[in-house]
Amino acid sequence: MAALNDLLPRAAVRLDVRVADWREAIRTAGGLLVETGATTEAYTAEMIRNVEENGPYLVIAPGFAFAHARPSPAVLRTGMSWVRLAQPVEFGHESNDPVHLVVGLAAEDSGAHTAAMAALAQLLADPATAQALQEAAGPDALHAVLAGPEGERDDRPQGEGAVHEESVDVQSVDVQPVSGEAVREQSVHEVAVREQAGAPRAVHKILTVCGNGVGTSLFLKNTLEQVLDRWGWSRHVTVEATDTISAKGKASEAVAILTSREIARTLGEVGVPVKVVEDFTSGPEVDRTLRDTYDV
Repeated sequence: MAALNDLLPRAAVRLDVRVADWREAIRTAGGLLVETGATTEAYTAEMIRNVEENGPYLVIAPGFAFAHARPSPAVLRTGMSWVRLAQPVEFGHESNDPVHLVVGLAAEDSGAHTAAMAALAQLLADPATAQALQEAAGPDALHAVLAGPEGERDDRPQGEGAVHEESVDVQSVDVQPVSGEAVREQSVHEVAVREQAGAPRAVHKILTVCGNGVGTSLFLKNTLEQVLDRWGWSRHVTVEATDTISAKGKASEAVAILTSREIARTLGEVGVPVKVVEDFTSGPEVDRTLRDTYDV
């Protein structure tokens, strides 16, 4: 899978750009995708329409918007763009406005860029790295920051963005999927006890959902998986990133859905708990959401 720096050429980086509003910010990010051969101009219109139709859910962390749309013929190859704004603009998000960084993504499919998204999510979740990205003097300096810890996972806490180090007591056993209805009738603790007693093995599934299933949901998936790793629950809970349409069909397989406030409204009642996460890169917030989901 493509690395972060491979998807973000220096020619797709613009720093300290002045724009009038969120539409112009997305047009700037889209224009860079066009200039670097990742998309046609039609994709920029699709990114803007995505916000108009689904709301500002792509503002996934304070000050950070991840502009994208569904894979379409307007995407020529998977690529990214980076626009740091001289003055922040409002996207209409209830808690994460105003936005000072817009990253554009054009994805050919839902899989080729997952490693890059995981790397970017980890970088933005670390306060020191996020500050370095904000202060980068030019494309070369930005690339140097992005290339630093890319692909590495550090399980130690890092400042305010760290996930709680404590684990949650669950037996470490290999498990296999069962139906969502059966899973919802038992907690992860009960699963471990039943497996130890020789009952059929089971695993829980949690869905992370965004409008298109290729961008913001991957950020949330990565953060949730880091929390599960620290809890020692990775073998008991799987995470799947998906879009709103697919999520409605897959809800019966899951114990919960984690998503943005805007997408939660779009989903409506799906038969499983829908948990709202404001900052998709915040380990502590996702930790609290998971504890609320399992009442631990």
